[in-house]
Formats: sequence, structure tokens, C-alpha cells
Amino acid sequence: MPACKLTRRAASGALVAATLAAMPASRVALARARVSRPGIRVDVGPLRANAGDPTATWVAEYLPGQLAEALASRMAHANLTVRIDYLTLGPNSGGYGPTGSSYDNIEGVATINGVETPVRATSSYYSSAIDQTMIEQSNRERVRLLTQALAYWIAQDVAR
Repeated sequence: MPACKLTRRAASGALVAATLAAMPASRVALARARVSRPGIRVDVGPLRANAGDPTATWVAEYLPGQLAEALASRMAHANLTVRIDYLTLGPNSGGYGPTGSSYDNIEGVATINGVETPVRATSSYYSSAIDQTMIEQSNRERVRLLTQALAYWIAQDVAR
């Protein structure tokens, strides 16, 4: 009987060790899954100079995947480079838009197969009491929604 307990303990320990060893590998696989197709490139250098981090990092994290998703059925072999120059978030406490919303804006240039096109998207933010206590998470979500809107408009331009 003691041999069974030792075997169970050894098996449990081996399972825990295997799970812990697999965690970094699964993070790498997840990171690779987020990487967009080779034909899509996002340059946030000008944005990093204008708005800094973490804003530029969030755009670099979200926009490539959102572009790949929005363009999945529209771009077979096209090359797309998007340079983000500016991103502004309206006031967190509310603004002057409809029902007190704030406007968030993103601007840059999309280059599709060598042709440059200015791109811009705007989204509305409605302040919430909980957002005031979790400003970084709120701003991250606002950047995600803004890059999603930009990806949509770029996809519309590609369709033309």
C-alpha cells in the first residue's frame, strides 16, 4: 500500500511538472496565433513618438490581427502596411458628443500594394463609473475598439 501512495504522489508530481513545463510553450503558440499574415505590417513608430506607451503597444498588439480578420476574404496576395501617426482619446469623464460621449480618433496612412491612402477612424466613448476606477483597462478597451473601427474602414477601402 505505501508503494501505491508513492506512485500516486510521483504521478501527481509528474503531471504538475508537465503542466508547468507546457505553459511557456502554450503562451508562445498563442502569441504566434495572434500574428497576422505576412502581407500585413503595422508601424507604430510615429505613434510611439507622439502618444508613447502603452498606447502604441496596444495598437501594435490589436491592429494586425484585426486587419487580418477584416481583410481575410478581400486580400489574396496584397501587401498592406499601416503607419499609425496619431491616436487621441477624449476625456474619461465624458465629452460634448451625443449624451455626453467623448470622441476617440486614430489617424495614419495605409499603403496597399504601393499606393498610399490616408486613413482615419473615430469611435464614441460613454463614460462609466467603473471606468473611473480602472482607467488603464478602460483606455486599453477604447484603443481596441478604435483599432477595430480602423481595420473595418481599411477593409472597405481595399474592397473598392
